[in-house]
Amino acid sequence: MKFLTENIEKFKKTQFWYCYSRILPYVKPYWFRAILAVLICIPIGSLDAVIALALKPYMDLVMVEKTVQSPWYIPFGIVLFTALQGFLNYMATYLNTWVGGKITTDLKRDLYKKMLTLETAFFDKRNSGEIVYRFNNDADTACAGLLNNLKTFVSRLFSSLSLVCVLFYNSWQLAIIATIVLGGAFMPLANIRKRIKSVMDKAVSAGSQVITAYNETFSGNKTITAYNLKDYQENKFDEILRNIFSFQIKMIQRTSWLSPMMHVIVSVGIGIAIGYGSHLILTHQITSGNFVSFITALIMLYTPIKNLGNNFNAVQFSFMAIERVFGILEQKPAIVDKPDAIELKEINHGVSFKNVSFEYVKGRPVLKNINLEVKKGETIALVGNSGGGKSTIVSLIPRFYDIQSGEIQIDGVNIKNYTLKSLRNNMAIVFQDNFLFSGTIKQNILLGKHDATDAEIEQALKMAYLDEFVSTLKDGLNTQIGERGMLLSGGQKQRVAIARAFLKNAPIVILDEATSALDNKSEAIVQKAIDNLMTNKTVFVIAHRLSTIQNADRIAVINEGQLTELGTHEELMNIPNGQYKTLYEMQFKKQAVHA
Repeated sequence: MKFLTENIEKFKKTQFWYCYSRILPYVKPYWFRAILAVLICIPIGSLDAVIALALKPYMDLVMVEKTVQSPWYIPFGIVLFTALQGFLNYMATYLNTWVGGKITTDLKRDLYKKMLTLETAFFDKRNSGEIVYRFNNDADTACAGLLNNLKTFVSRLFSSLSLVCVLFYNSWQLAIIATIVLGGAFMPLANIRKRIKSVMDKAVSAGSQVITAYNETFSGNKTITAYNLKDYQENKFDEILRNIFSFQIKMIQRTSWLSPMMHVIVSVGIGIAIGYGSHLILTHQITSGNFVSFITALIMLYTPIKNLGNNFNAVQFSFMAIERVFGILEQKPAIVDKPDAIELKEINHGVSFKNVSFEYVKGRPVLKNINLEVKKGETIALVGNSGGGKSTIVSLIPRFYDIQSGEIQIDGVNIKNYTLKSLRNNMAIVFQDNFLFSGTIKQNILLGKHDATDAEIEQALKMAYLDEFVSTLKDGLNTQIGERGMLLSGGQKQRVAIARAFLKNAPIVILDEATSALDNKSEAIVQKAIDNLMTNKTVFVIAHRLSTIQNADRIAVINEGQLTELGTHEELMNIPNGQYKTLYEMQFKKQAVHA
């Protein structure tokens, strides 16, 4: 009993058990068709024995003894059974494809849902190609490869069992030799996984680089054209293709010897069977019919074995894809709700930073002991040199990242004690480069409030200074804006984002350099829209043009991760050699020179 228990535990640690135990919950909703597809494979494989078995009486009675004419039922039966086998094969393929498609769909749905829960840092560390490959391509490889190979495995298993029965029926002596050789043919498969895993991981990485290259060329086509980067991009892409080719060759070198080796082993088995079989015929231990039937069954048994190396590689690829897929699905997001998290329903007092320190990379602090109190309805501007930590501060409020030490509080409660959904529902954010989704202007604005009325939409358009522009469009709000809003100008995209924020009507507004990428005319219009958005809100604003934040209630100067100065514009300008004063005067001089 102990021996059985230990072996069961060992089996549960195998790659096979891991993969099928993970994929099983996805099969359960379609269990009837899945089981039917497997059951159909049983007669598909078993019927292989019919042809070999039928040759014995035909050979003995017709070809050797010539005592009877060719029985009509033997060729007719072979055709009938082959037709039945073909029909069952079609049904198994159809059911496998149907079940596989459903499982792949469910798996991709869960992967996408998982993607939506992952923290910003997860995406910071990966390129777009890796995301597409791991969340999409791996799901296809996992399901398609696994189910197709399951069909192959079941049909060949029962084909092998039925053919082995034919072998023993015709000659137990030859059958023993054949099965020993058959066992030897499987021995090279033992360590194949170790040989291909490292190459497979590198091949996946190279494959993701191809997708990244396409994405970057699509998104950066203007930059490529403007800087004449055609040759540079071609060379870069050629290098990726060379790497992929190199990995393909390495994979061939490590795996393609399987099939030739199996050919050799199998030919040894056939050779021994023919030599010893001749002796058995001459000594009248078996008939010629037994021998022909045996050799036919042996060849039918060995033929798929010779190509098993290629199938085994495909299975390994599927297993590795499953491991990567479920590695993602089983990954726990770093930023989640506490079990006892509470709802943030309204903001009565404000936002506080208490000794907040943060680092993206361990050992490289970005913020150091930030202490800041922002009252409800107050506008606080964050200024300072580039890379000082301004954007990081506002990214911490909606918990895009979690701090290493200290606390960020809303109304005296650590933001980690609020549910993520309620915390983010109380914030509207306008970024420097706002992401617009493919679709219409209306669809993008409604992301702020899905059930907004026409009157609310109209008011949002007006407050964002977007109504006049929309009225000039043939399709108005239903105008398609293209992927990432490429059919709109920078100022128009910003105003769509501001209208979206208006509809959300959140008590906290975060403006992360919302006008820095605009020309003076566009900035003036967008700034008016922002002024409307800021009314009666608690506002965090980052602006590179200091003239736009002079009216902020207070200005915080952030340099090298520290809060170095805090006060109104007038207070900070009165600090001799103050950092804000220096920044302001430098910018004023530049503006005067350009004027």
